[in-house]
Parts: sequence; structure tokens; C-alpha cells
Amino acid sequence: MTTVQKIKEIEDEMARTQKNKATSYHLGQLKAKLAKLRRELISPSGGGGGGGGLGFDVARTGIASVGFVGFPSVGKSTLMSKLTGTHSEVSAIDFTTLTTVPGTVKVHGAPIQILDLPGIIEGANDGRGRGRQVIAVARTCNLIFIVLDVLKPLGDKKIIEGELEGFGIRLNKKPPAILVRRKEKGGIAITNTVPLTNIDHEEIKAICSEYKLNNADIAIRQPNATADDLVDVIEGNRVYIPALYVLNKPTKIDAISIEELDLLYKIPHSVPISSGEWLNVDELIEKMWEALDLVRVYTKPRGAAPDYTQPVVLRRGKSTIEDFSNSIHKEIAKQMKYAVVWGASAKHSRGQKVGLDHVLEDEDVVHISKK
Repeated sequence: MTTVQKIKEIEDEMARTQKNKATSYHLGQLKAKLAKLRRELISPSGGGGGGGGLGFDVARTGIASVGFVGFPSVGKSTLMSKLTGTHSEVSAIDFTTLTTVPGTVKVHGAPIQILDLPGIIEGANDGRGRGRQVIAVARTCNLIFIVLDVLKPLGDKKIIEGELEGFGIRLNKKPPAILVRRKEKGGIAITNTVPLTNIDHEEIKAICSEYKLNNADIAIRQPNATADDLVDVIEGNRVYIPALYVLNKPTKIDAISIEELDLLYKIPHSVPISSGEWLNVDELIEKMWEALDLVRVYTKPRGAAPDYTQPVVLRRGKSTIEDFSNSIHKEIAKQMKYAVVWGASAKHSRGQKVGLDHVLEDEDVVHISKK
């Protein structure tokens, strides 16, 4: 029996099993078994993680990368070509794009890499088509654009989310606030600071048993934590990536009424556009900037005005004075006596003297004083 067949068998059994106190242990075991089988698909034995391959290994450029994911013929290539000026083959025929096509768009002074990925098909995470390579590249992106046909967004959205979830990608989620600490003895000790509404102790023990985790402290601080959340933490190979749902009409968007447009905006994280008519793309670019959560920092030479033309762009979480210095030149941090910062991260408007560990905010101005 193949891995895909085993997965289908477990999914069918889970669908048949009613959830109650008597079945919670069994369901916990099934969820853990399912996750282990899916891991085999993500990282098949005897090979890498399913990524790479001819046309899929792309040199990374820019401060962040955005991957276009969607079914064939939803206008990904048209949007890519117009955004970046990079030619990505456009055609009414399915599967025109057969490899990853990279391009770059500059937003607020920051170079953003755009990756147009081949259209995926249902069953991609089970290895159908070239889905495994496509989704493996998506796992490495800082943001995913899920491009959907504006005339049938919800059905396609659900299928694509399922494919990405099956490959360990968690969209618009934070890592669960669950701590699993292995120990040498003492069995399984479970503590929770929030009520356990979607998982019970039996299910937790079943999951631990399936992973041969016999001695561990498990602390749950995640409201409404589920068995899937615990499995994700134990597996440890999940990626948490923001996503925007690009509801695209490759031709004219005026076929949609105002009422329908209002409904589309109610889909969380969605932006309706028309890549063919170039409508509402400015809003998409702004939403992309917000989702990437980048930090622009402007330099100020001694005795001169700040240079607002060429910001140093940093990633949130890696935006200290040291990160800023290293992004300009590796020697600057070593030679720095102190830095003066003006902006949101400074305590006063006249500027604040800070050290290497000071965390910068978007549009701060920095002057480095050398030893």
C-alpha cells in the first residue's frame, strides 16, 4: 500500500469515527499517524524535501520573497509580468508556466522578489503533477499570494488551503502556544493555563504514545488548542506564512456587481483585482507591503539631512542597530561608538543615543557615531 493510500485509509476512518470521550484516544492516534505519513510526502526517504529540481532552484534576491500559488489559468503570469516587467509566458492553455519564474518589484524603496510558480492541481501535496516542487518552493517564501478566479473563489480557496496545509504550511497563523519538553522519566505531565475545549488528556496521551513520547512536560497556553496544534508542535517542521487571497479576473472585472464585490471583500485577507485591466493592483501592493511587515531605516550623515531616497530595509525581528549596521557593511558595528535614533523607536523627538541591541521601527532615522 502506498503512502497516499494509507493517508486516504486513515482519513476515511477519521470521518467514520464520531468524536466523544470513548473515541478521543483513538482519534488522537489517527491524527498522529496521519501527520507522520504526510511527513513522508514532505520529505520522502532517500531524497530531499521534494523541492528543487530543474527549474525550481531559484537564486534569491531582494529583502523578501512573494510566491504566486494557484490553479492554472487564473492570471498569475499576467499579474507577474505587469508587476515586475519580467516575461512569464501567458496563454489560455493550462500549465503554460512549467518552472519557477523570478522577478523583482520595488515597493517603498524595498526590492521584493516575486516568484511565479506553475499552476498546481488538486492532489498536489500527494505528489500529483509537479505540486510537490511547487509547494516546497512556496514553503520558503515570506508571503504567499493565493491567486483565485474571482468567479469561483471559495471552492478553489478551500482546495488550495488543503493542499498547502497537507504540506506543512500554516496560512495566516502564529505557531501554537504549546510547549513540549522531553525528560528522562516521570511520564506525561500536562498543564494548561487556558480551558481545554477542543482536546482532552486522553487525546494528548494518545498522540504522545504514537510518537513514542513517554516522558514529557506539556504546557498548553493556546486558547482553543486542538490535537492538530499539538501534532504541529511535536512534528516541528511547520512553516507559518502570511497569505493574501488575490481574487483575480484576468479580463474585465466589470462583469461583477457592486454587491458581489462587497461579498468578496468579506473574505479575510482578500483583495479583488483585474490583472488584465490593471484594476485595484495598487491596493494589492499596499496590502503586500503591510503583510511583509518590513522596516525601512534612513541614514543620516553627520551635519547633513537624512537620506530619504535609499532606505535600508530590514525584516521585522531582525531590525536592531547591529542588523542595520551589518546590512550596510560588516565592519560598521565593530567601529560604532554609539548610534542616535529619531522616530517611532526613540524615546524623545530630539533623538536618542542607543547601542547595538536597540530595536528599530519603520521609518526611523539613524546616525552612527564611530570610535
